[in-house]
Amino acid sequence: KQKIFKKYFKKKLRKKNRIKNMIKKGIILAGGMGTRMSPLTKAVNKQLLPLYDKPLIFYPLSVLMLAGIKKILIIVNKGQLNQFRKILPERNNLGLSIEYKEQPKPGGLPQAFLIGEKFIGKDSISLILGDNFFYGQSLTKILKKNINMKSGAKIFIHPVKNPHLYGVATLNNNKKVITLVEKPKKTKSNFAVTGLYFFDNKVIDLTKKLKPSKRGELEIIDLLNFYKRKNKLKAEFIGRGGSWLDTGNISDFYDASNFISAIENRQGLKIACLEEIALNNNWINNQQLRNAINFYGKCDYSKYLKSLIN
Repeated sequence: KQKIFKKYFKKKLRKKNRIKNMIKKGIILAGGMGTRMSPLTKAVNKQLLPLYDKPLIFYPLSVLMLAGIKKILIIVNKGQLNQFRKILPERNNLGLSIEYKEQPKPGGLPQAFLIGEKFIGKDSISLILGDNFFYGQSLTKILKKNINMKSGAKIFIHPVKNPHLYGVATLNNNKKVITLVEKPKKTKSNFAVTGLYFFDNKVIDLTKKLKPSKRGELEIIDLLNFYKRKNKLKAEFIGRGGSWLDTGNISDFYDASNFISAIENRQGLKIACLEEIALNNNWINNQQLRNAINFYGKCDYSKYLKSLIN
């Protein structure tokens, strides 16, 4: 009996520690000038442009939701707060806790941790860029596997055809990160660092130690190198069956839109349907789904939500 009880309590303790170490908060960096998509972005924030049938912001938000993250901070440009609140109000029907902070001016990706210091508190944090698109059958499984992180940092990498356009990670045979270089002119690696990151709470203090680069911004590669030098940086593959697209320019934006259109029309299932993810996670019920239908009005998105109730 003692052995049985000992085994039971050990199992319970492991589960408790997993929950304790789980990343429960996420930041979406939805600021920036969006100059690569000008003149479209002169009037509208890039993350509110329609990526096929949904605002771009839905896609990174859906990734955090698939990971089980419910506390979200969205960082936006100064003066654009109300644009986001129209589609994602703080009090919403997704079962989420959404907060907003304005970015005074673009200062590099790590700036998100300084702006969100109070939001992060003493917790670990996930950061996702507001213009990144992720898709894959095993995506949820990969996210859930990596969401339990006691210490260090984790990057998600994906092979690309033109590595010189991205931050690139070189790995050894044991998948350990050897080097990280931003837009290298020459490299033997084709593993791009995507816009999804997991960090422990030390990220705030380490960000405060960063010095602006020649372009006057804090660089995410410099922050990741802090972790790498302490052997606290790990890499996770999105997987060959998965897709990652940086929608930062017009060409990639419409490639992603066409991809989503083809998948949704072939399968009859929607990518980044926030209400569907919330329903599957038991964060909302059918009545809240009906409220969402009333909010969106008569449209194809509402028709899809109705099919979830049926």
